[in-house]
Amino acid sequence: MGPRLFGPQRPPSALHYPPHLQSLGLLLLTLPLLLAAVLTRTWAVPVPMTTGVPPDAKDCHMAQFKSLSPQELQAFKTAKDAIEDWLVEKDVRCGSRLFPRAWDLGQLQVQERLEALQAELALTLKVLESVAEPALKTLLDQPLHTLRHILSQLRACTQAPPTADPRPQSRRLSRWLHRLQEAQKKETPGCLQASVTFNLYRLLTRDLKCVASGAQCV
Repeated sequence: MGPRLFGPQRPPSALHYPPHLQSLGLLLLTLPLLLAAVLTRTWAVPVPMTTGVPPDAKDCHMAQFKSLSPQELQAFKTAKDAIEDWLVEKDVRCGSRLFPRAWDLGQLQVQERLEALQAELALTLKVLESVAEPALKTLLDQPLHTLRHILSQLRACTQAPPTADPRPQSRRLSRWLHRLQEAQKKETPGCLQASVTFNLYRLLTRDLKCVASGAQCV
């Protein structure tokens, strides 16, 4: 009796394949799953950070400067009043304003505010550190210590990653920074001292607070 060509057939699951063919079949079944997992991990797009400071600025703590302590503010006021009296006695006369009324950090992008305040602080420190009057140097000890601490925090916040491309500056920020650079070349020491002294109140209560508030400063 010949083989039954059209009789009941054994289901595929009941067929017995050699071991090496069974292993090959299992590999073919799992290969698409493995490829899908690898491609998913490779093409995953990281979520961008929008903190307003460089992603690696782990030591950036500007929020602490939203308001200085009463003792710190009093030290600045005492030094400011003494310097102003000293400038009056020296009859210092200046025809221009180093920090114009239009100097408003709220008009800049968040990251640019850090750059503007850093330049403002660096110039203020440089000028006040140059004061040679012994009595004034004593009064400036505490304010200078506070300004150096603030500047160190700012530099931590503006430290860009080594591989990051520099961001182009806005026209307003570029103009302000150029103004500060040119003033150091053209203004007399007395006028520089007068400018940064008169600007101290705005620096501490407006500009510093704006940067410390981040995106909330409008």
